[in-house]
Order: sequence, then structure tokens, then C-alpha cells
Amino acid sequence: MLGLTRPRHRLATVLAVCGLLATGTAVQATTAATEAHAATPHRVLFDNAHAETAGNADWIISTSQPDPLGQDSTPSAETDWTGALSSWGVALQKTGNYSLKTLPSGSSLSYGGSSSLDLKNFDTLVLPEPNTLFTTAEKTAIMNFVKNGGGLFMISDHTGADRNNDGYDAVEILNDLMTNNSVDSTDPFGFSIDSLNITSGYPAAISDSTDPVLHGSFGTVTKSLIANGTTATLKPSDNSSVKGLLYRSGYSGNTGAFFLTSAFGSGRVAFWGDSSPIDDGTGQSGNTLYDGWNDSGATNAALALNATEWLSGASGSSGGGSGGGGSTSCTAAQLLGNNGFESGSTAWTASSGVITNSSSESPRTGSYYAWLDGYGSAHTDTLSQTVTVPSACTSATLSFYLHIDTAETTTSTAYDTLKVQLLNGSGTVLSTLATYSNLNAAGGYTQRSFNLASYAGQTVTLKFTGTEGSSLQTSFVLDDTALDVS
Repeated sequence: MLGLTRPRHRLATVLAVCGLLATGTAVQATTAATEAHAATPHRVLFDNAHAETAGNADWIISTSQPDPLGQDSTPSAETDWTGALSSWGVALQKTGNYSLKTLPSGSSLSYGGSSSLDLKNFDTLVLPEPNTLFTTAEKTAIMNFVKNGGGLFMISDHTGADRNNDGYDAVEILNDLMTNNSVDSTDPFGFSIDSLNITSGYPAAISDSTDPVLHGSFGTVTKSLIANGTTATLKPSDNSSVKGLLYRSGYSGNTGAFFLTSAFGSGRVAFWGDSSPIDDGTGQSGNTLYDGWNDSGATNAALALNATEWLSGASGSSGGGSGGGGSTSCTAAQLLGNNGFESGSTAWTASSGVITNSSSESPRTGSYYAWLDGYGSAHTDTLSQTVTVPSACTSATLSFYLHIDTAETTTSTAYDTLKVQLLNGSGTVLSTLATYSNLNAAGGYTQRSFNLASYAGQTVTLKFTGTEGSSLQTSFVLDDTALDVS
């Protein structure tokens, strides 16, 4: 190529302040965190929007919310994060295989929205003893999340444990979720939670050497702990996939199940009858806590961690399976997280400076956009996001708006290119959807669309790769992405 180099001047990206804590802590995003996200595909959201810290409860992995890495980006001990669930969170974080977030107090659960904390951006939702009722919209979101392949971890406590004195305890709240929702209220998971207060006990695991929750990568489960908790009654005639894994002493079969698993649609469900087993005994000042996590008579840590692995799909086959009690219909949704880039690098993995609010280019909408290349020298930029296309959806359309400007003068040679590709979990290219170049330069944004219906049931990575030659800049500018399914 001939011509003068036209170096590009980027403004530093200032992340939009979103998902603030009640205490005012903002989202923390760094290049290191972005790189970690790329290597941690199993995304877990812990709920703290339903009074999970009321009274003596402290069911959080960290006081830094939504991102626990804001408290300590490389935790090595559970005290590096503050919360009675910090042992759980730190153990997952240390594997390098998980991306953890917390839904802060004052927020709402959603599915198919634009928030970076929308459930479509996660593999598993943990409900650690909620103490306020879920709204109608939240129950619809949770049920659709599971139906379309999400993992749901429900943790109860004993009846009467109304920590915020609003008239509802976790038993009532979780039963309400299963029996009073707009998606499927006909015993969708195949069990109901018993209205009991069992003061003590060490429920034992069933004998099943093939069960991935009882025998997972975090160890073998033998017993759990009851310290004022409850059990569940199984109803396999309503959902044949429901399975009791640990039982209260003297119980078996369909009664007295202290820990169970089930399936709904394409998703997975786990239930635990007490919050004491996940309590690591340390938390915020003023809370009276109990160290059930390290109780010597139980294997609670292995149970929590193996279950999280199974719910997140990390242990093998895809979630759900035949026998699930729910419908396999597709819920219309937009699946890409942070699809307009307004939350900075959240949900995306990108080269440094790609997601920006620089005034040197213009977004199509909002303030942020993705700008690949434009340096006028040999350079490669990438932008990617991993997404699961629900198996029941027959329509899946990828779209984005693209603007290309260039200093190249040729009308015949593609010196600078942008590839749009789909990759599998191993990084193998499944398809190159399109290749654009300096020859496609034009004023304004143009919408591009692609049919991805053939990828239903698969988890794929959408990747944009911009490659620029040795001189004369070409800028590939993206905004308002979407993956619409129905």
C-alpha cells in the first residue's frame, strides 16, 4: 500500500456507571477483568435484590456488587471477599472457570432485556434464601430463563424465617414462584417445599456413583447439615426428572428430600432446604453467623460447588433432558448482552480501546460504540461474545449496524478487512458469515443481518476480527447489535 499513515487518536473509554450498589460502589471493569471473562464461560448471578441480607442473614459473596472483583481481583482466602457466601464465591473464582456477579439490592431480575445483569447473560441464577416475593415480571423472567437452558439454584430456610418481617419467608416465596407464574404453574419442577422447621440433623446422600452433583470435580458428597431448615416433597408424576439426592434421617423416596435436582424445558434446577450449609461464618459486622460451610460432619462445600458446576453445564451434557415438566416452546428474546455497548466492556471481550465513547467517530445511538482498527498501521482488533441459541427456537437473526470509513483510494484491493465469524467452544470457526473491507466504505451506518437458525441448541461465540494493513487507515465501526430469537 502507498500513502501516508494516518494514526488514529482514541479517547479513553469511560464506562457508563450502572448497577450501583446501595452504598454507591460502581461497576469495576478493567482489561484484566475482560480477559478473565473470556476464559470463564460459566457465568453465575447471585441474587441480593430480595432481602438476602435482612436480619442476621448475609447471603452475599462480596460487598462489592455487582462485581466481587472490585473488592479483591485475585482472592485466595474467603476473607478476601466480605459476605457469608464468600467461601462459595472465592472457591469458584479460584478455579478460573467462572464469572461471578451479584444482582444488587434495589434491582430487579429480567430476561431478554438490555441490562448487563439480565439473566440472558448468565448460565446460573442462585437464589440464596430470598425474603421478599418476586414480582410477576420477575417470576416470568426466572421461569423463561430456566426453560431456555438456564440453571436455577433455590436455597430455602425453615418456615417462619421471615427475616424482614414482611409476612413472607423463603418457603412461601419459592413455592409462590413455582405455583403462581405466567409460564407454567402446574408443578413445573416436580416438587413443593414443606412448611417445616427441622432443628438439626445431617441428611445423608443416596448411593449413586454416577450422579455429577454427588460425585463432581469438587469432591464426593456424603452428608449435609440441617440447622433449622426444611425439606421438600417430590412429585415425579408431574415431572419425572425430579430426584432426591440427600434425605432427612428416616426418609426416602418422595418425602423428606433435603437436596434435590430437577429439569424444566432445557434448563436445570437444584433445591437445598437450609441456608446454614452455605454460611461460612464470616460476614458483615453485626451479623450472627454459623460456619456450616466447614462443618466437620458434612460435605457442604463439595455439594454447593458440584451443584453450581452441574447447573452451569460445566460437568458434561446440556441441561434439562427429556422428562422435564415444562414446555419446550421458544420465548421471543434478544440474546446479546450490552448489545448497544452502553455499559462499556460488560458482556463483551474486546481489544483495548475497541468499546469507546470517543468523539472521533459517531455512535449510531447512545454514547458508546465499537471501533475496530483505524490506526493506519498494521493492527488487529477483535470483539466477541458467547451466546446460547435456545434449541426450541426456529428463528434466530443476528443483526448489527456497520459504518466503514477509509483513507484508502483503491477501488479494487481489499487492504483492510473485517471478518464476522461464529466459533465453537474450542475456538474452531464454524462459519465466516461475512468479510467487509475498505472497498465497502460508505457514509453512515448500514444494517447487516444473518440467519443463525441452524445453530439452535448450540453455544457459539460471535467474533468480529478487524485486520489493518501497514498504512492508510480503515475504521470498522459497529453499534446496536442484536440476536433475536423466536
